[in-house]
Amino acid sequence: MDYRKEPEHTHGKATRTAVLLVNLGTPDAPTPQAVRRYLKQFLSDPRVVEIPRAAWLPILYGAILPLRSRKSAVKYASIWMREGSPLRLHTEKQATLLRGYLGERRHRVHVAYAMRYGNPSIPEVLEKLQHDGCARILVLPLYPQYSAAATASVFDAVFAHYADQRNVPELRFVKHYHDHTGYIEALRQSVLAYWQSHGRPDKLVMSFHGVPKRTLLLGDPYHCECQKTARLLARQLGLKEDQYIVTFQSRFGKAEWLQPYTAPTARALGKAGTKRIDVICPGFAADCLETLEEIAMEVRQEFLTAGGREFHTIPCLNQNPEHIHALADIVEQHLLGWPTILSQAEQDVQRQELDASRHRAQQLGAAK
Repeated sequence: MDYRKEPEHTHGKATRTAVLLVNLGTPDAPTPQAVRRYLKQFLSDPRVVEIPRAAWLPILYGAILPLRSRKSAVKYASIWMREGSPLRLHTEKQATLLRGYLGERRHRVHVAYAMRYGNPSIPEVLEKLQHDGCARILVLPLYPQYSAAATASVFDAVFAHYADQRNVPELRFVKHYHDHTGYIEALRQSVLAYWQSHGRPDKLVMSFHGVPKRTLLLGDPYHCECQKTARLLARQLGLKEDQYIVTFQSRFGKAEWLQPYTAPTARALGKAGTKRIDVICPGFAADCLETLEEIAMEVRQEFLTAGGREFHTIPCLNQNPEHIHALADIVEQHLLGWPTILSQAEQDVQRQELDASRHRAQQLGAAK
């Protein structure tokens, strides 16, 4: 089916409701060519790099893409799974499980996923939803803390897709869920479960993705929302102020970004005699390059080389049942008023579909 053309409208046709999960993105393969395509799209977004195009594009095409594509491809290859990109696989499983959880709550909704950069793209998935008769779409960016560089960029892509469409569906957006009770509880349980199996650290490092400091000064709430997530999680874990620290990773370029930076902090802790640190990345809904390579390999090496003895990375929430329950709670709140609740007769049909969904989820879990 050709999804590039707007579908013909049929009057009186039953409409559907959809939930669209969106994550940042991933190359199609751990190769320089695929990484270059991905970085080109990512770093061309004016939300990501707020430098005038005339100044930035020559740098991007002349230096960044030729040099960084090969280096990044090596890093992606170090974390690539047999089935493909970890980020894409986790996001796909989250969408499958979320549909099952919502079905158990008697919601008839279609759950899809897309990537802001790379595939499946937001326009591609939105076109398919439209062809499937989805007249109501809830967009849930998998970024707990709002930032213009990430969350607003998703909004931009959705609005841009419908800019030349005649029959635009009803749209809703989840802006953030950094302080949602279910999300904090999912983080708490993941940390406690890890500590129960591996013991406790001397210091818990909560590492969030970094953004330039100027975004904070211009009014972006990201820094404040990261700090609030950290405070709530520390409170639920019963941690004192000297038992955890908030840091920011993935700095790019020479400008000042939000501090303290994760890698230098780990190095300083190692030099200061801290024997063990555990790192958790609450801002990432799924494990990806930034957690599996940057944190688990690069930052680990910084800490151990500086004199630290034990370095542990607490996995992202991924497909944890508490995480999917939290996402279901968030979705349910934002679906309020839309006709998604099944009648008794429809529930009987839905149960058969749920059985098939559970079977797929079990297969996905076995492949984890």
